[in-house]
Amino acid sequence: MLELSRVHCGYKGLPPVLRDISLAFPAGEVTVLLGPNGSGKSTLLKTAARLLPPLQGEVLLDRSDAGQMPPRAFARKVAFLPQNRPAPALPAEALVLHGRFPHLGLSRRPGPADKAIAQAALAKTGAAPLRQREVSSLSGGERQKVYLAMALAQDAETILLDEPTTFLDIGRQFELLALLSALAAEGRAVAAALHDLSHALTVGTQIVLLEKGKLCFCGSPAEAVQSGVLERAFGVRIHRDTQGRYYVTPPDS
Repeated sequence: MLELSRVHCGYKGLPPVLRDISLAFPAGEVTVLLGPNGSGKSTLLKTAARLLPPLQGEVLLDRSDAGQMPPRAFARKVAFLPQNRPAPALPAEALVLHGRFPHLGLSRRPGPADKAIAQAALAKTGAAPLRQREVSSLSGGERQKVYLAMALAQDAETILLDEPTTFLDIGRQFELLALLSALAAEGRAVAAALHDLSHALTVGTQIVLLEKGKLCFCGSPAEAVQSGVLERAFGVRIHRDTQGRYYVTPPDS
């Protein structure tokens, strides 16, 4: 399991963005990171993914210091989909195969099993029709599907995603939420930074609120709503319809 223990997150030479964060990403759960703009969601995910070293504290993987693990060994366990990515002049299928690199031998050449995993990942994200298209020619939503497929092809136990619904139209957003739930049902640990509160409360099984440099809340969706912390942090009202679905309105509605 991936965990943060008393971690200060941020950038060397600057004050920490987040202080004293202790948080676990349990297998079989979808952890959703929420917070106002600039609250540190991306910084926390980058720290968990080892793209930023912790300023203080430890990132642990299976109770061992993740910072001491070889990069390829860590990548076999943890996949990260960042918010901003380049658009290389590669066919989508070739880009998705990059997700297999941590599993390849010295030749670094993917075999039939690797190609089959990449094809399955493309199908899972709805990107199979794009496999021969050059990534740089794709729309933002199409690129998002392909990059998500690359993360899935990594076949990691923990998947970290920073704003994965970006560029997706509303129908594809719901498909993505269903995919995150399905990945957790397979026993993976899934963590995603989201902006949409109704999406977060629908897909999340562990809700985390970041605000003013600290972790303000961690609990179930029902506990998050009942506590009022989300309404206070975002200045909204949260409702639940007769089907059990959450929706958000302005505070005076």
